[in-house]
Amino acid sequence: MKKLVSLCLALALMAALCGCAADKPQTSDAATRDEVVEVDFDADDYYARLERCVQQIREKTDFVPDVALVLGSGLGDYADSVKIVAEIPYSDIQGFPVSTVAGHDGTLIFCEIEGKKVVVMNGRVHYYEGYDIHDVVLPLRVTHLLGAKTVVLTNAVGAINADYSVGDFVLNVDYISSFVPSPLVGENIDKLGDRFVDMSDAFDEELNGIVEKVAGENNIPIHRGVMVQTTGPQYESPTEIKMFRSLGADTVGMSTVVETIAARHMGMRVCSVSCVTNMAAGMQEKISHEEVQSSSNDAAKRFAVLVSGLLKNMV
Repeated sequence: MKKLVSLCLALALMAALCGCAADKPQTSDAATRDEVVEVDFDADDYYARLERCVQQIREKTDFVPDVALVLGSGLGDYADSVKIVAEIPYSDIQGFPVSTVAGHDGTLIFCEIEGKKVVVMNGRVHYYEGYDIHDVVLPLRVTHLLGAKTVVLTNAVGAINADYSVGDFVLNVDYISSFVPSPLVGENIDKLGDRFVDMSDAFDEELNGIVEKVAGENNIPIHRGVMVQTTGPQYESPTEIKMFRSLGADTVGMSTVVETIAARHMGMRVCSVSCVTNMAAGMQEKISHEEVQSSSNDAAKRFAVLVSGLLKNMV
């Protein structure tokens, strides 16, 4: 009797499952993939948008940069010390995402630094501001189409590594991107780069060596580390920090890694320098954005030394 009841229950469950499946519209895997690509990312439209941004910038300046420099939280004052050729607010470029975070002015500055032609992104946009991940990397892609072959990425980070101190600099030599969407998802734009990108050496070792040499000559504390990017905007929990530490991360931030991926996709050389503005959750009592900005401001002079030294000595 028990076996009969069990058999009846099993048959009823199978019938219910089959009925549910029958109610669902049947769509081929190929059609589903096409639909996702069409809805989430239109490669042709995106590239046309990049070209429109470039065209608008070209109407204001014919400056062709060799290097793109992205300034993170609290590091915008560096842009005040350079020889400016042209300056364009992000809001003046139709289709260009605009920064909404304190400490990110949102301006493209075309200038000369240590004999190099540089386009400075004074402020960046973040995924947590509500932008699509492709929009987050759009400004960097535009700088490349303007001529930049190298990018120097800077940001503020929290230290996971207990050997780091607030005010230290970290030269990123690897990263963890598993907690944010990839900017390469969707139809590949062959004009920008190959779909499958080797990230074994994401950060340029020659540029790293120059930064370390400059730091040593000026007694600036600097480490080599692995950065993990999270979506934000909330700071990480103490348990998340423990997890990141177990994965091998030394620092955590809310930017830079996706820009690194987009830059390498386009064949750019990448150097990334982070400023430790706070110890991560569980390593200090409280974290605030005001503290991050204050710590970045305190480190601004040493940051200027590192960047200027890098630009002066790089080939």
